[in-house]
Amino acid sequence: MIHFKEIAKIMGALLGLLAVLMIPAVIFSVYFREDPWPILVSICISSVVGGIAYFSFSKQDQNIRKREGYLIVALSWVFMTLFGMLPYILSKEIVSFDDALFETMSGLTTTGASILTDIEVMPKGLLFWRSMTQWIGGLGIIVLTVAIFPLLGIGGIELFVAESPGPTSDKVHPRISETAKRLWYVYVGLTLTATLLYWAGGMTFYDAINHALTTLATGGFSTKNASMAYYDSAFIQYVAIFFMFLAGTNFTIIYFGLIGKFKRVLKSDEFKVYAFSLLGLALIVGYFIFAKGGVDGELAFRKALFQVVSVVTTTGYVTDDYTQYGAGLTFFFFMMLFLGGSAGSTAGGIKFVRHLTFIKNSWLEFKRLVHPRAIVPLMINGDRVTGRIITHIMNFLLIYLLTFVLGSLVMSFLGYDLATSLGAVATCLANVGPGIGKVGPVDNFAFFSPTAKIFLSFIMLLGRLELFTILILFTPFFWRAN
Repeated sequence: MIHFKEIAKIMGALLGLLAVLMIPAVIFSVYFREDPWPILVSICISSVVGGIAYFSFSKQDQNIRKREGYLIVALSWVFMTLFGMLPYILSKEIVSFDDALFETMSGLTTTGASILTDIEVMPKGLLFWRSMTQWIGGLGIIVLTVAIFPLLGIGGIELFVAESPGPTSDKVHPRISETAKRLWYVYVGLTLTATLLYWAGGMTFYDAINHALTTLATGGFSTKNASMAYYDSAFIQYVAIFFMFLAGTNFTIIYFGLIGKFKRVLKSDEFKVYAFSLLGLALIVGYFIFAKGGVDGELAFRKALFQVVSVVTTTGYVTDDYTQYGAGLTFFFFMMLFLGGSAGSTAGGIKFVRHLTFIKNSWLEFKRLVHPRAIVPLMINGDRVTGRIITHIMNFLLIYLLTFVLGSLVMSFLGYDLATSLGAVATCLANVGPGIGKVGPVDNFAFFSPTAKIFLSFIMLLGRLELFTILILFTPFFWRAN
């Protein structure tokens, strides 16, 4: 039996947290002498509804099980999206439900796809809230709330398992709440550091904090129409590359590096493959850019490295239009949409550890064909990978590919050309932002129909919550009492 009273209390706590996180947007509205009332009213609505949900039920003694965990995570993202879109609608800057839903879902899932055609005319307070939605969704709403749920008398292990991106379960502390807190300390610390470096590089403080929020979230929302291309600064672009790389790294690995446990960092097979893959892909792209002529070696490498890191980490910042590099490199970047960052990072996508497991297992399968009686274990990070994890990863890859194919088919039936359909679904499923076709790096999603925007919003949610967390809700056995 599902404990809906406990779920209602947690939804109430989340809406209260959402109201608190809107306060900085009000401060920026006042500072820039804009109308703060749309955001203030949104805070009031979220607080009242959250308070009613939280205080209407007495404290429950039931523990949160896996079933409630999956449901809470899914509902959390839905409720945070529905209430997070209130500032857009109340300000009348985004008037239609489908546009507001798409923009908010894109923010919370750190996709970075946008329906805004002129970002720079938007109120500063609203743009800050837009960036804040990505920062909230970056390390995960639930990872944040798990850190504070003990104060509410609510357990969090099942929530952390249901929301945590990727198949790994590394912890920096035996207590799950302490793990969540320490990861958030790293997240906040890196965000503050990026803000200072962007500011030192020539951005205004407002632009610096906005870009820091969306860089560490691997979200890619910018305060400028031209994204990072607006800042013709090698320093700013290299700062962005560095922090996008960190944001796409497993935050547990970053934590161990910060406290001096470098052996744990070097032990990570995924981190080594992730880092060398980015460098290798950037060198390949940089060679073709340089070979075309018109730019020197450093600029060609910087353009290539920025675009590769931005796409692979699913950040989606833009300094150049990679669809203008030729059909070959355009397809090359399209394939990168299926890579993703590291498990346990803020990045979306399939994740390198899954690719690594698949490749290693496929290679070992050749050995098993030649030596059918040999016991050849699959090792990652020096540890044996169990058959259950291998099966889970193989199922994930198959369902991911099937979701991509079916999603593209739906978009094609809605009347969009093949390249646009493939690009839109691939980039939304991987939570990247730019794709190919009519949703390339310099385009947006405003031209899609309301039906297409709602469908792509669902695809974003599927990708951000790693498919199973959402799809399991559509199975009949999930809702059975036993």
